[in-house]
Amino acid sequence: MKTVAQILKSKSADTVYQVRPTDSVLDALTLMAEARIGAVLVSDDDGKIVGIFTERDYARKVALMGRTSVNTPVRDVMTSAVRYVSPDQTNEECMSLMTEHRIRHLPVMKDGELVGLLSIGDLVKTIITEQQFTIDQLETYIMGGGAALVGRTPPRPS
Repeated sequence: MKTVAQILKSKSADTVYQVRPTDSVLDALTLMAEARIGAVLVSDDDGKIVGIFTERDYARKVALMGRTSVNTPVRDVMTSAVRYVSPDQTNEECMSLMTEHRIRHLPVMKDGELVGLLSIGDLVKTIITEQQFTIDQLETYIMGGGAALVGRTPPRPS
């Protein structure tokens, strides 16, 4: 089972996008569209994370409530109960946390500092890579090459 640190290392982009609570929802959505991401962290002037704004927040708290993206500040619609993980936690722990709290993004904190952001897509990609490695090992073993598998480690997700 991979750790959060290993998953973050395998990600091609390590940029974590952030907006301020006073930024408009339109500003946040524009950033998300340009970066092709589904969430941005919301941080105050001191860099402290005070929330997360997601596509789900937009759909449920702006569009369905008749608010406008231009006039609504992110602080009015962000999710302020942010769940965090640490780099030493496992993929399985993250998936459990996401499932339990019905969330799709987890900021990664180490010693009080933000070090990354995981999405459910990152975790699913890792699970698929690990499962494919297991399948490949079993196929090799079944075909008679069992001794060749000793000491091999799964590949990093691409």
